[in-house]
Amino acid sequence: MTTTEWPRDERPRERLLAHGPETLSDTELLAIFLRTGTAGMPVMALARHLLDEFGSLRGLMTTSHSSFCRVKGLGTAKYAQVQAAMEMARRVMDEPVRQGDPLTSPQDTRRYLSSRLGTQPHEVFAGLFLDNRHRVIRYQELFRGTIDGAAVYPREVVRHALDFNAAAVIFAHNHPSGIAEPSQADISLTRRLKEALGLVDIRVLDHMVVGHGDVISLAERGLM
Repeated sequence: MTTTEWPRDERPRERLLAHGPETLSDTELLAIFLRTGTAGMPVMALARHLLDEFGSLRGLMTTSHSSFCRVKGLGTAKYAQVQAAMEMARRVMDEPVRQGDPLTSPQDTRRYLSSRLGTQPHEVFAGLFLDNRHRVIRYQELFRGTIDGAAVYPREVVRHALDFNAAAVIFAHNHPSGIAEPSQADISLTRRLKEALGLVDIRVLDHMVVGHGDVISLAERGLM
């Protein structure tokens, strides 16, 4: 049975319009996004297959181009659709910051950093460089790799902060494992960076660890 043969109130698109997107399952939302199935596989079956294959919507949306296109029924065109949808969502989340609004709360910062780092497949260490009103001057990816393994040089971080004429900075990195709990290495690095930047009168406001749907603030935990 195709989706057009279902009772009207059971079709995903009609249910979304009648009851809102939050009432749909991941499979139904993905089916609406895909629009069509493949030969021998209706769109709902294809959506279920993809969620099984990649483990979740997040797994599907963040997989590599090559992994995505290896699945029967997918290709470069649908991969481009996925990436465009992800970028549109990211820009909606980023809009207040891009318009120059100050980051006035940890919640604002969490939303911004989740949109930037929450879907990265590898570990990224970044800085939000702020002016004296806590408006974002620049989001800058600084290093890639685990904090234990990647070289995070305080001298380089200070150079970036001075280049951007920053008054303050918020550091962030993601844990691709999905668990946002900060490690001892995270805490030690934060204290080293705070000390180095303090020598040039630049404040370190926070260091946030981004997981899957969770962001931990070292400042809120008193670990700065």
